[in-house]
Amino acid sequence: MMITVQDFTGVYAEQAFMQELRAIAETSKDVRWLNCTKIVGTDCYCDDDAIKEINELIDNAESNSKSECDSIIKNHDNFTNAPDIHFFDNGNYHYMSKLWTDRVQEPFTLIVFDHHPDMQPPRFGGILSCGGWVKEVLDNNKFVQNVIIIGVKDELVETVREELSQSGEANILAKVTFIKESELSTLSSFVSRLSSQHSLYISIDKDALSPTYTATNWDQGSLTLDALKESITVLAAGHKILGVDICGERAHDFEGNEHHTVQEADTLNNSLNRELVEFLKKIKEY
Repeated sequence: MMITVQDFTGVYAEQAFMQELRAIAETSKDVRWLNCTKIVGTDCYCDDDAIKEINELIDNAESNSKSECDSIIKNHDNFTNAPDIHFFDNGNYHYMSKLWTDRVQEPFTLIVFDHHPDMQPPRFGGILSCGGWVKEVLDNNKFVQNVIIIGVKDELVETVREELSQSGEANILAKVTFIKESELSTLSSFVSRLSSQHSLYISIDKDALSPTYTATNWDQGSLTLDALKESITVLAAGHKILGVDICGERAHDFEGNEHHTVQEADTLNNSLNRELVEFLKKIKEY
């Protein structure tokens, strides 16, 4: 398992677990800490120059770690097949899942846990955005076969259908399945019946989860942590997991809300990130 952390806003500085990962990255190739705080043109929208800079940063990190990883694989018969994990800050940077899936070189189904569909037609000359990255994957990634979006606010599903219909692009919905927030009680049944013949790529925006478990920078849904973990466990039992993305930290300038103080938000997010990593370490490719 490789863990890559992309720090865009500095919010991870308030989480002890993420700082542990940062310290590990200083001496181990199993964790990569990528400082993205100086890259301009990244907040909500990611322009072409920023995409190039981000990809170069990832390429350099992968080049530096490749030789050591090869050595580990050769010298350890029981090397873990747990999927790589990518953390990338708050939900404004969820478009990073588009950049990570660009690197997949085999047919796959994209599983997205998110309170928002992230399928808005582009509004600024086709620039990549946190609100439209899923559509960008569908439009441009030749390997994606299907997309399943779990935990979406009900009314946003209808909004996306109307927007795509008005723009003449409703045909892409043939590849998309929505499990709306009101349908989460059927999630376990749906996941157990999923018969995709392809590998899976999982992208998690923590805003799909109830505020009981996390504090994010967008409105949140009602998915439980147990339901999230159970779904991933079932998926991994029958499919190869190519990677797992995690975003949905609090906003860097968060000052508290009706659910959490700043300290409570950081405590929750720290615990959740640690728990997700420990859980995913036990997930093996099928």
